[in-house]
Amino acid sequence: MPTEKKISSASDCINSMVDGVYYRYFLLDADMQSLRWIDIKSIKEVRTGKNTDTFRANGISDQISEDCAFSIIYGENYESLDLVANSADVANIWVTGLRYLISYGKHTLNMIQSCQDNMRASWLGELFDEADIIRGKCISLCSAVQLIKNLSPGVKNVKIELKFKELHKARDKTGSDVTKEEFIEVFHDLCTRPEIYFLLVQFSSNKEFLDTKDLMIFLEAEQGMAKVSEDISVEVIQKYEPSKEGQLKGWLSLDGFTKYLMSGECHIFDPEQKTVCQDMNQPLSHYYINSSHNTYLIEDQFKGPSDITGYIRALKMGCRSVELDVWDGPDNEPLIVIDIINKYAFVASEFPLILCLENHCSLKQQKVMFQHLKKILGDRIHSDPPNLDDSYLPSPSDLKGKILLKGKKLASNCTGSEGEVTDEDEVTLCKSVTFKDFQTAFQNQKHWELCSFNEVFANRCATDHPGDFVNYNKKFLARVYPSPMRIDSSNMNPQDFWKCGCQIVAMNYQTPGLMMDLNIGWFRQNGNCGYVLRPAIMREQVSYFSANTKDSVPGVSPQLLHIKIISGQNFPKPKGSGAKGDVVDPYVYVEIHGIPADCAEQRTKTVHQNGDNPIFDESFEFQINLPELAMVRFVVLDDDYIGDEFIGQYTIPFECIQPGFRHIPLQSLTGEVLPHAWLFVHVAITNRRGGGKPHKRGLSVRKSKRGREYASMRILLIKAVDEVFKSAAQPLKEATDLRENMQNAIVPFKELCGLSAVANLKQCILALSPRLSGPDASPVLLFNLRDQYPIMEAQGLLPEVLKKVVTAYEMVSTFTTHIVSKQQQPRQVLTLQSFMATFYNKVH
Repeated sequence: MPTEKKISSASDCINSMVDGVYYRYFLLDADMQSLRWIDIKSIKEVRTGKNTDTFRANGISDQISEDCAFSIIYGENYESLDLVANSADVANIWVTGLRYLISYGKHTLNMIQSCQDNMRASWLGELFDEADIIRGKCISLCSAVQLIKNLSPGVKNVKIELKFKELHKARDKTGSDVTKEEFIEVFHDLCTRPEIYFLLVQFSSNKEFLDTKDLMIFLEAEQGMAKVSEDISVEVIQKYEPSKEGQLKGWLSLDGFTKYLMSGECHIFDPEQKTVCQDMNQPLSHYYINSSHNTYLIEDQFKGPSDITGYIRALKMGCRSVELDVWDGPDNEPLIVIDIINKYAFVASEFPLILCLENHCSLKQQKVMFQHLKKILGDRIHSDPPNLDDSYLPSPSDLKGKILLKGKKLASNCTGSEGEVTDEDEVTLCKSVTFKDFQTAFQNQKHWELCSFNEVFANRCATDHPGDFVNYNKKFLARVYPSPMRIDSSNMNPQDFWKCGCQIVAMNYQTPGLMMDLNIGWFRQNGNCGYVLRPAIMREQVSYFSANTKDSVPGVSPQLLHIKIISGQNFPKPKGSGAKGDVVDPYVYVEIHGIPADCAEQRTKTVHQNGDNPIFDESFEFQINLPELAMVRFVVLDDDYIGDEFIGQYTIPFECIQPGFRHIPLQSLTGEVLPHAWLFVHVAITNRRGGGKPHKRGLSVRKSKRGREYASMRILLIKAVDEVFKSAAQPLKEATDLRENMQNAIVPFKELCGLSAVANLKQCILALSPRLSGPDASPVLLFNLRDQYPIMEAQGLLPEVLKKVVTAYEMVSTFTTHIVSKQQQPRQVLTLQSFMATFYNKVH
């Protein structure tokens, strides 16, 4: 086994390969006369992961970790020697070392007098000299600790100080002052991240830095950046490279690369979603609305106190529906918090706020209450009567800055004393009515009327009438509130009702946990404005969707999500935990939340006694059947024999995930960001730019014609309508076949390139490039760029494996041309869809 020394250079890798103790298994040649040895000069490629025919065909392949496997491709026939290390770290060391040996041969050890180390040494040396005010060639221990703390804020002071003392003790040094060499050595030990070094080498063509061209490839192929230029690479280097030498030469060192990957540019959350980016001009019923239940409570509803801070917190978090309980007060004055609501109503969002009036006032005090509402809220109250000619509610854009009152209008002959009632006309667009059944609602309910569902009844509707519930919510607002049995103010799972299209799922904001994490994470998208556009299949009248689907959704292309949990940084000890002292044994759960077909979870192994920089190196794959409704939750736990304890989590909508190498900021149980605590991951998604080469195959998105699911048509027994829908069936089927045929053609091409199903074509060409030249550096394959699409042209006799590559590529080109020539199919389907939507509106 290699030593525990941190790897940050090629020399570290070579030394580890030479000095390490490994269990080796040797293979006999076919004649059984000698062991198989491979000449370094014959190696064509070192390929990571289980991406050869041997791994794919082997029955025990599933038992082998993707991140521990690698293959040596050698000889003129591109044979493979497939290897499995006992850890991902060892695999990385050998892959990196072998690639250097292939590139530089016997000169490797001379070449790897690391440029990166020189850049690091000069940069740290300058910082040390600035701190050495008296020019004594040493600085105090306190100054050295603070200097490293400034460079790496997540490292604990006590750990830095201990490292210096250990170094001094090992050298029998008296005194506590720190020299420049000692400062650089401690920084190297504490602040080097080997997992980022291996990544840098992978993209630098076996150099110790990234030049502008290397960085361009990384930004485009991995990070999914569009329109990358050399100027953009230069900007990144100038912004993040700490050494003057690197800035002058256009090189990004390990420290600069680390700084870039830790920056906001490499956050997992798509920056486009930090502002309002969705269409806000659709009817109000087409959006999920961030909603609070018992907003005035700050603890449980049984014995917890009420406080105006509950409203302030909810409104600052982007909540757009709050509950206002009003009771009779002394001197005929209702107790109400209208002033606070007026102050904070539009602090976080300009879009409409719904006030759910839970009215417990006498009729006399109701009049006083509405005088207060009119006086304080003024023209913010939406009082325009609904347009009887409309079929839908106005849009969030139409209602910007408006407060909608939800309540029941009081009948003129009513003599009741309390309830959800008012005798005023301010209740216009959210008039509360009682739900009877779906058939009655479809026939009689007005578009401005709103029904509230107890979660128990809403669950029954979702189970017994999943399709009707979705269709009901295409036009009408539905509010779901927690069962009164939740006296501890626990929360229901909002996904149970979002999948039915319910817009207003009222949550107990005062109760943290999984359910509140899902709610906060979901509404983080679209600028945290409190409104999220629902999936198209749940909005369009001509679509049919069942909330309880347990398989792929017809008409929606499933996506393959690949996540590799690489490492963690600066995990804190769980609060209140003291059984193990300061020791942390972390592991990570990856959870998928969405429709039943998508719900899944996977966990990493436990990394023992390392909360500072645990390396996980584990990959998972999930098939996402309805991406628009899926969420991914990352949870870090401390493995404890008494009971695993929560460290941190982060929840993100699937559609907001940026592919590539990303850092994830962890949040506490109550939602605060944990200082300097991160997960480092790699994400690849099919049908999404970026993500590059994944490291696990797993699920296949290929389907034979027999296994395909085509969009089906419901027979309505209305001849004119059914005939129109019938004409759409064939174009839809042909469009599905085009998509699936292309999928089936492209996967074998990726496999022949040594990649898996979620790689992109840019990465495929990059993977192929070392094979396109012969022994004398003359090209054996060229890309002809004269036509609309590049064509592969052989420049002589090709090895068998390259013949297969050319054949597979020609299949991809054929289907690409076929798709372009068949653009009329999607146009025809869209025309039919538009016609049916118009027809539906006329009928209604």
